[in-house]
Amino acid sequence: MGALATAGGPLALAAQHGQGWPQVGELLVAFVLSALIGFEREIRGKNAGLRTQAIVGTTAALIVLVSKYGFGDVLAKGYVILDPSRVAAQIVTGIGFLGAGLIITRQGAIRGLTTAASVWETAAIGMAAGAGLPLLAVLVTVLHFVVVLGLGPLIRRIPARLRGSVRIFVIYEDGRGILRQLLTVCSTHNWVVTTLSDEPSGTDLGPLHGAEPGRVGIMMSLSGRGVHQATNVIGAVDGVDAVHRVDESTE
Repeated sequence: MGALATAGGPLALAAQHGQGWPQVGELLVAFVLSALIGFEREIRGKNAGLRTQAIVGTTAALIVLVSKYGFGDVLAKGYVILDPSRVAAQIVTGIGFLGAGLIITRQGAIRGLTTAASVWETAAIGMAAGAGLPLLAVLVTVLHFVVVLGLGPLIRRIPARLRGSVRIFVIYEDGRGILRQLLTVCSTHNWVVTTLSDEPSGTDLGPLHGAEPGRVGIMMSLSGRGVHQATNVIGAVDGVDAVHRVDESTE
């Protein structure tokens, strides 16, 4: 073992301890592949999209690396025998319950997925640091900011035709059954109404436009094929005064 480390130099020695270039490459591969899965979820209008999947995938890879390499310095053949994977598994299970408590479902909308994933990620970073793998912990910390600060603007630049979802604020005349007509139109176009709310929170619409006498304002989140046409289709419904396209705020 010593000859191998000497022959390969410091990099080979680092790889034996679990934080050499092979392990860095494994983390980056996990990041890229999980981000690809998240992108696919994003363009189909699913809740756990690009950021959530990238965080979960990278964190899972880090936990595996911690389980494989993080406890080698405490093992002694014939004296100390451990199954470190059990420790990692129990921590992941415990953090999973904590993450579930952060996920909120309100009026059909799910909030807190990225937050729950980041809590799981933070637990993995702490595990890596405590196991003596600082390089991996620092790397995943940097990737966290890439996900949260870098991928958010990228998601907002994805056209609605690719993203498969759109969020609109509709203002229509009250007392004419317009909402029922809107839902019928969505059903006709095979659009799924994922959120229906009269609270335009997290938007820059200012005061509730629908508060004017005889007018109602409602927020709709739609997903499905061709949903990028929703603004024009909904706006053409008799009794609809205006349709505002709303960008999703980062979680």
